[in-house]
Amino acid sequence: MIEKYFYNGEDFSVAMQYENWKIGLLRYSERFSKFDRLERHLLTDEAFILLDGTATLYTDTEVVEMEKCVVYNIKKAGWHHITVSKDATVMVVENSNTCDENTEIKFI
Repeated sequence: MIEKYFYNGEDFSVAMQYENWKIGLLRYSERFSKFDRLERHLLTDEAFILLDGTATLYTDTEVVEMEKCVVYNIKKAGWHHITVSKDATVMVVENSNTCDENTEIKFI
């Protein structure tokens, strides 16, 4: 059976979760409108795929203008942040246990 998930809201929403991984959709929100923080996930890599609009991926050493349909992977414990345009949609793939308890944030 084919399942579908649509998300047209703001910010981030988990689209589906299965065993040890989850897929989310990230869209424009105040949090993703400016580069004012970095975060890192202590237990998992995190992959980003730009589906629509424009997005910029930041690490503590790089700034990358994302290209559509390219997988950008941030390794476990790598500091990162993403900003997106108002019309952007980004797919996010990560371990299902990624949460506030194993994520660190530093404001810049």
